[in-house]
Amino acid sequence: TTCLFKRGFHNQYLQNVHPVGPGMPRMVGSAFTLRFIPAREDLDVMDAYKDPEHPQRKAVETISKGEVLVIDSRGDARGASAGDILLRRIMMRGAAGAVTDGGFRDTPSIRAMNFPVYQQRPSAPTGPIYHHALDFNQPIACGGAAVYPGDILVGDGEGVVVLPAHLAEELAHESAEMTAYEDWVEIQVMDGSRLPGIYPQSPESKKAFEAWRARKG
Repeated sequence: TTCLFKRGFHNQYLQNVHPVGPGMPRMVGSAFTLRFIPAREDLDVMDAYKDPEHPQRKAVETISKGEVLVIDSRGDARGASAGDILLRRIMMRGAAGAVTDGGFRDTPSIRAMNFPVYQQRPSAPTGPIYHHALDFNQPIACGGAAVYPGDILVGDGEGVVVLPAHLAEELAHESAEMTAYEDWVEIQVMDGSRLPGIYPQSPESKKAFEAWRARKG
């Protein structure tokens, strides 16, 4: 997010979206989006799922290896965005994870899947009570951020950030370099160093860091 901020991007971190459970694997993959609008009682009935063209079910059978299913649930966690069976299906298709700004049901089972899944909070009520699946692989909002198909989603124990696709590679390299430098800074802090002169980086601290890195590899 710091690297994004330096490029003028202020709103790429998904708000109120959290890992389903601790110890989940980290996530990285390209966005495959699904959009919900509010449900309507004459359309959103259980029989609607029998149609193989139902947008939610079609999305699950369309997502490709390395993609993250990102669901725009309008921040509404009253009804489930999906459950463990659908998430197992995308996992078996090679998906890289799943994200909703609403909630998933069957979260005890999802936590046991060793598959990266992020949500606002658990939600047991079936989705059609509140959600109508409208379309997929279109630009959406999730957690207050814009997500375009093909953007790169990165998730860890804190949450999820969206990288614009055309910047993802340079952001990855810069972030890796920043992390390496901050590893060195933490060592200096633990040794009693003051922050001025090392954080942010100075010409002198850069030289010391590069010498340390050359020794450490």
